[in-house]
Amino acid sequence: MKRILFVIAISLLSLIACQSESARISDANKKLGTRQKPIKMYFVPSLEAGKVVASGEAIASALNKATGYHFKVAVPTSYAAVIEALGTYQADIAWLPTYAYVLAKQKYDANVRLMTVRNGLNKYRGQFVAMKEEIQSIEDIDGKIVAYTDAASTSGYIYPSAILKEKGIEPKEHVFAGGHPQAILAVYSGRADVACSYWSPPDSTGMPMDAREKLYETHKDIFDKVRIIGFTDWIPNDTVTFRKNMPEELEKEVVKALYDFAQTDEGKRTLKTLYDVDGLEHASDADYEVVRTALKAMNMDPAEMLK
Repeated sequence: MKRILFVIAISLLSLIACQSESARISDANKKLGTRQKPIKMYFVPSLEAGKVVASGEAIASALNKATGYHFKVAVPTSYAAVIEALGTYQADIAWLPTYAYVLAKQKYDANVRLMTVRNGLNKYRGQFVAMKEEIQSIEDIDGKIVAYTDAASTSGYIYPSAILKEKGIEPKEHVFAGGHPQAILAVYSGRADVACSYWSPPDSTGMPMDAREKLYETHKDIFDKVRIIGFTDWIPNDTVTFRKNMPEELEKEVVKALYDFAQTDEGKRTLKTLYDVDGLEHASDADYEVVRTALKAMNMDPAEMLK
């Protein structure tokens, strides 16, 4: 009898949970895209928040003109906050770095729809940089202070820390700087010995386009003083990700509008200012399986790494 009552109780709880989830989905999708309930588009704080918001607002305005939907832009204080917003229906769209997307897919079944392109490439690498003369290679990082970007950054933490772990290299300590330029600045100012950030190939003029470039305007000696001492493996580019249970037709319209916007001169300028993006291409979850394979080979679980 007790067993039967237990089974009934579990069934009732499951039914209530399903009904609750259905209610959340219905509430999240009801009148989505109207002025009263705009589509919420979140961006990660990998660069200075004010600049990201300005570019995000320009994208939102272009999407509004193309689709008639209204959008609201936000830049939370961490990558994790953006991921959680997708899972709790607080965000509908998120511009997520690679690792953050993998975690969002694992935890909340989020869906990648577009992938960024830089210098004609849909992949990039992480880099290790240093300023002190005694640090010439990755092996020299042992016993030093490392500045990472964010715990959910693929190039600024996950892949670099995996390399150090694989090589048996133990930093003295590590800090999270909050973004790629901030990590570079930590080395430049002497607060850290090594920084980890993204690397992209130089542009057509030979100008380096890695994270140091974001500081060149205010620190003209950044390329001379802060040197690259090593790289990670190649990583699929960052994403435009949609939360689960988005209205199908609305999602298709927004994806098409974003893709088309990226082909325009205005779109190219806006995306370049945003995250140094040259364009967008269609993507699916299968494009990121290589990241899961790499993490598995390193015995790393995305959720555990974020903790």
